[in-house]
Amino acid sequence: MTAFVALLRAVNVSGTGLLPVAELRAMGERCGFGHGRTLLASGNLLFTTEEGEAQVIEALESELEKFFGRRVPVFVRTAAEMRAIARSNPFPDEKGSRNMVFFLAGKPPADFLDRVRGQQDERIALGTREVSVAYGEGIGKSKLKLPDPEGRPARNRNTVERIADLLEEKA
Repeated sequence: MTAFVALLRAVNVSGTGLLPVAELRAMGERCGFGHGRTLLASGNLLFTTEEGEAQVIEALESELEKFFGRRVPVFVRTAAEMRAIARSNPFPDEKGSRNMVFFLAGKPPADFLDRVRGQQDERIALGTREVSVAYGEGIGKSKLKLPDPEGRPARNRNTVERIADLLEEKA
Protein backbone atom coordinates (compact mmCIF):
# COMPACT_ATOMS: atom_id res chain seq x y z
CA MET A 1 0.00 0.00 0.00
CA THR A 2 1.13 3.50 -0.79
CA ALA A 3 0.09 6.55 1.20
CA PHE A 4 -0.98 9.47 -1.00
CA VAL A 5 -2.36 12.95 -0.70
CA ALA A 6 -4.67 14.29 -3.37
CA LEU A 7 -4.51 18.07 -3.64
CA LEU A 8 -7.43 19.88 -5.23
CA ARG A 9 -7.53 23.47 -6.37
CA ALA A 10 -10.36 25.97 -5.96
CA VAL A 11 -12.61 23.93 -3.71
CA ASN A 12 -14.13 25.36 -0.53
CA VAL A 13 -12.58 28.74 -1.30
CA SER A 14 -14.61 31.92 -0.75
CA GLY A 15 -17.92 30.18 -1.28
CA THR A 16 -17.06 28.84 -4.73
CA GLY A 17 -16.56 25.20 -5.54
CA LEU A 18 -18.01 24.03 -2.25
CA LEU A 19 -17.13 20.43 -1.58
CA PRO A 20 -17.94 19.21 1.92
CA VAL A 21 -15.05 17.27 3.46
CA ALA A 22 -17.41 14.37 4.16
CA GLU A 23 -18.18 14.17 0.43
CA LEU A 24 -14.47 14.26 -0.45
CA ARG A 25 -13.86 11.37 1.96
CA ALA A 26 -16.83 9.50 0.45
CA MET A 27 -15.32 9.98 -3.01
CA GLY A 28 -12.13 8.36 -1.78
CA GLU A 29 -14.14 5.43 -0.42
CA ARG A 30 -15.97 5.04 -3.75
CA CYS A 31 -12.58 4.95 -5.47
CA GLY A 32 -11.59 2.07 -3.18
CA PHE A 33 -9.00 4.03 -1.19
CA GLY A 34 -8.29 3.06 2.40
CA HIS A 35 -7.67 5.07 5.56
CA GLY A 36 -9.19 8.21 4.03
CA ARG A 37 -9.10 11.48 5.91
CA THR A 38 -9.15 15.13 5.05
CA LEU A 39 -7.03 17.95 6.37
CA LEU A 40 -8.52 21.42 6.49
CA ALA A 41 -11.42 22.36 4.24
CA SER A 42 -9.22 23.15 1.26
CA GLY A 43 -9.17 19.97 -0.79
CA ASN A 44 -6.62 17.66 0.86
CA LEU A 45 -7.49 13.95 0.86
CA LEU A 46 -5.02 11.57 2.51
CA PHE A 47 -5.42 7.85 1.85
CA THR A 48 -3.74 4.55 1.00
CA THR A 49 -4.10 2.44 -2.12
CA GLU A 50 -2.34 -0.15 -4.22
CA GLU A 51 -3.17 1.86 -7.35
CA GLY A 52 -0.60 4.01 -9.08
CA GLU A 53 -0.66 7.78 -9.48
CA ALA A 54 -2.35 7.79 -12.90
CA GLN A 55 -5.16 5.49 -11.71
CA VAL A 56 -5.66 7.57 -8.55
CA ILE A 57 -5.95 10.78 -10.58
CA GLU A 58 -8.33 9.23 -13.09
CA ALA A 59 -10.61 7.81 -10.39
CA LEU A 60 -10.79 11.01 -8.34
CA GLU A 61 -11.21 13.30 -11.35
CA SER A 62 -14.12 11.11 -12.48
CA GLU A 63 -15.80 11.41 -9.06
CA LEU A 64 -15.22 15.17 -8.96
CA GLU A 65 -16.63 15.65 -12.45
CA LYS A 66 -19.80 13.81 -11.42
CA PHE A 67 -20.13 16.10 -8.39
CA PHE A 68 -19.29 19.46 -10.01
CA GLY A 69 -20.32 18.80 -13.60
CA ARG A 70 -16.89 19.97 -14.75
CA ARG A 71 -13.32 18.73 -14.66
CA VAL A 72 -11.39 19.46 -11.46
CA PRO A 73 -7.67 18.70 -11.81
CA VAL A 74 -6.22 16.42 -9.14
CA PHE A 75 -2.56 16.53 -8.13
CA VAL A 76 -1.20 13.65 -6.03
CA ARG A 77 1.98 13.02 -4.10
CA THR A 78 3.17 10.02 -2.13
CA ALA A 79 4.25 10.18 1.49
CA ALA A 80 7.90 10.05 0.38
CA GLU A 81 7.40 12.90 -2.08
CA MET A 82 5.67 15.10 0.50
CA ARG A 83 8.41 14.41 3.05
CA ALA A 84 11.05 15.34 0.45
CA ILE A 85 9.21 18.58 -0.34
CA ALA A 86 8.92 19.42 3.36
CA ARG A 87 12.62 18.72 3.96
CA SER A 88 13.84 20.62 0.92
CA ASN A 89 12.34 23.94 1.97
CA PRO A 90 14.41 26.50 0.01
CA PHE A 91 13.28 29.33 2.30
CA PRO A 92 13.59 28.05 5.89
CA ASP A 93 13.91 31.64 7.16
CA GLU A 94 10.41 32.50 5.88
CA LYS A 95 7.26 32.13 7.99
CA GLY A 96 5.43 28.94 7.03
CA SER A 97 2.27 30.90 6.28
CA ARG A 98 4.12 33.11 3.76
CA ASN A 99 6.06 30.28 2.15
CA MET A 100 3.88 28.62 -0.49
CA VAL A 101 4.32 25.43 -2.49
CA PHE A 102 2.58 25.29 -5.88
CA PHE A 103 2.12 21.70 -7.07
CA LEU A 104 2.56 20.90 -10.76
CA ALA A 105 1.61 17.85 -12.81
CA GLY A 106 5.16 17.57 -14.11
CA LYS A 107 8.56 19.22 -14.04
CA PRO A 108 8.44 23.03 -14.18
CA PRO A 109 9.00 24.16 -17.80
CA ALA A 110 12.51 25.41 -18.59
CA ASP A 111 11.14 28.91 -19.24
CA PHE A 112 9.01 29.04 -16.08
CA LEU A 113 11.01 31.79 -14.38
CA ASP A 114 11.16 33.82 -17.61
CA ARG A 115 7.35 33.89 -17.71
CA VAL A 116 6.90 35.11 -14.12
CA ARG A 117 5.34 38.59 -13.98
CA GLY A 118 5.00 41.20 -11.25
CA GLN A 119 7.81 39.87 -9.06
CA GLN A 120 8.84 42.30 -6.34
CA ASP A 121 10.46 40.97 -3.15
CA GLU A 122 9.18 37.41 -3.61
CA ARG A 123 11.73 34.63 -3.87
CA ILE A 124 11.03 31.69 -6.19
CA ALA A 125 12.64 28.23 -6.30
CA LEU A 126 11.86 25.42 -8.74
CA GLY A 127 11.52 21.88 -7.43
CA THR A 128 10.94 18.46 -8.94
CA ARG A 129 7.19 18.90 -9.58
CA GLU A 130 6.59 22.00 -7.52
CA VAL A 131 7.47 25.67 -7.26
CA SER A 132 8.15 27.34 -3.92
CA VAL A 133 7.49 31.03 -3.36
CA ALA A 134 8.45 33.07 -0.31
CA TYR A 135 6.11 36.05 -0.18
CA GLY A 136 8.05 38.25 2.24
CA GLU A 137 5.49 40.93 3.07
CA GLY A 138 2.64 38.49 2.52
CA ILE A 139 0.61 37.11 -0.33
CA GLY A 140 -2.09 39.78 0.08
CA LYS A 141 0.26 42.54 -1.07
CA SER A 142 1.90 40.56 -3.85
CA LYS A 143 1.44 41.32 -7.55
CA LEU A 144 3.24 38.10 -8.49
CA LYS A 145 1.77 36.18 -11.44
CA LEU A 146 3.12 32.69 -11.99
CA PRO A 147 2.62 30.86 -15.27
CA ASP A 148 -0.44 28.65 -14.80
CA PRO A 149 -0.27 25.82 -17.34
CA GLU A 150 -2.66 23.49 -15.53
CA GLY A 151 -4.43 25.22 -12.65
CA ARG A 152 -2.00 24.15 -9.95
CA PRO A 153 -3.00 23.99 -6.28
CA ALA A 154 -0.93 25.70 -3.60
CA ARG A 155 -0.41 24.97 0.08
CA ASN A 156 1.63 26.89 2.61
CA ARG A 157 4.63 25.23 4.26
CA ASN A 158 2.77 24.68 7.52
CA THR A 159 0.17 22.61 5.66
CA VAL A 160 2.82 20.79 3.59
CA GLU A 161 4.63 19.74 6.76
CA ARG A 162 1.39 18.64 8.45
CA ILE A 163 0.41 16.56 5.41
CA ALA A 164 3.88 14.98 5.31
CA ASP A 165 3.62 14.07 9.01
CA LEU A 166 0.15 12.55 8.62
CA LEU A 167 1.17 10.58 5.53
CA GLU A 168 4.16 9.11 7.39
CA GLU A 169 1.68 7.71 9.93
CA LYS A 170 -0.13 5.94 7.08
CA ALA A 171 2.99 4.70 5.29
